[in-house]
Amino acid sequence: MQQNILESTMPATSLRTLKVLQVGKFYPPHMGGIETHLQVLSEQLRNHLDLRVIVANDGRRTQEDLVANVPVRRLATAATLFSTPLCPGMAAQIRSAQCDIVHIHLPNPTAVLAYLASGHRGPLVTTYHSDTVRQRVLGALFEPCLQAALRRSSAIIVTSPNYLRTSVALREHTGRCHVTPYGIDLTQFERCDPSAAARVREQYGDRLVVSVGRLVYYKGFEYLIRAMQQVNGKLLIIGDGPLRDPLQRLAAELGVQEKVIFAGEIQNAQVIPYYHAAQVFALASVARSEAFGIVQIEAMAAGLPVVNTDLDSGVPFVSLNGQTGLTVPPEDSGAMAAALNQLLDHPDLRHSFGQAGRRRAREEFASEIMTSRTLRIYESLLRERGQSLN
Repeated sequence: MQQNILESTMPATSLRTLKVLQVGKFYPPHMGGIETHLQVLSEQLRNHLDLRVIVANDGRRTQEDLVANVPVRRLATAATLFSTPLCPGMAAQIRSAQCDIVHIHLPNPTAVLAYLASGHRGPLVTTYHSDTVRQRVLGALFEPCLQAALRRSSAIIVTSPNYLRTSVALREHTGRCHVTPYGIDLTQFERCDPSAAARVREQYGDRLVVSVGRLVYYKGFEYLIRAMQQVNGKLLIIGDGPLRDPLQRLAAELGVQEKVIFAGEIQNAQVIPYYHAAQVFALASVARSEAFGIVQIEAMAAGLPVVNTDLDSGVPFVSLNGQTGLTVPPEDSGAMAAALNQLLDHPDLRHSFGQAGRRRAREEFASEIMTSRTLRIYESLLRERGQSLN
């Protein structure tokens, strides 16, 4: 089924000889949303064109890897500044790659500076994952370089119409922006061993809310925990991060420590039974740093209704209010509690939203659809330059 989806939406012209260089910040097993997206996209694109990936290494040496048949060069990192790895050799790597298209994933100051210094003259594609939200001073200082890269871009990929509409940085470049939402391998989340889900229900009960994410400020777990004071059910938080201890203390202070379970980090396939055992998925994010919320797609593929927040980002675009779940104001624990109770108390509504979520995931967020849309952008750019694709 998946192969048919991709074949039915592929560009008609062959792209086998096209050389594309993907430039990211890191690559798995380094964890992160952009890193996971880069991996999914690269593994799909590798089947259709000549693809290379360059990213930063965690250490001071350059390392060559073949990850699921994707050639990945992890460049030596001389230092890290404001969470940004500095790779002095990146400009030379872009220059020597002699590729037809360079595709950079932003925000990534190192990649932007390296590209501008590389002298590459072919089409540049940028995926604009998010604005620089928290490091406002650094973002302001870097803005001229970012704008130079965006002006140089032949195409700018944005992951939701919401983010395109609300990003100040993209305001001057909307004519070259293409909305291409994230895509994932849906099948792994659609299917689950029933006995594995049953074991989770036996442990935590039948009124289970699940939330997945790093325990960091913009995820809004504080407000979700406060909401549990008014919810007849349990909350299972999957993920870890610097706020774990403060959040656990908050749960104890509010007297909900028996209702809020911190499961820690659970990787990949091991998280799937939790989706299938739960009745509701909650994403309580409070800041624009949550640009999309890919975990919503995972939950929707598993048939879960979603309660998310009405941020000026892609979050409410993924799960639609009144169609695949409920959307509440950010930082509003009372509204979050009311939405969770409504879904926990009404199984027919849960089922209706859950089925609609599965359909939306298949229609908008399959990895094959994302790949096809990306390939069409590449093809259109080369056609504009009059280059042969055969």
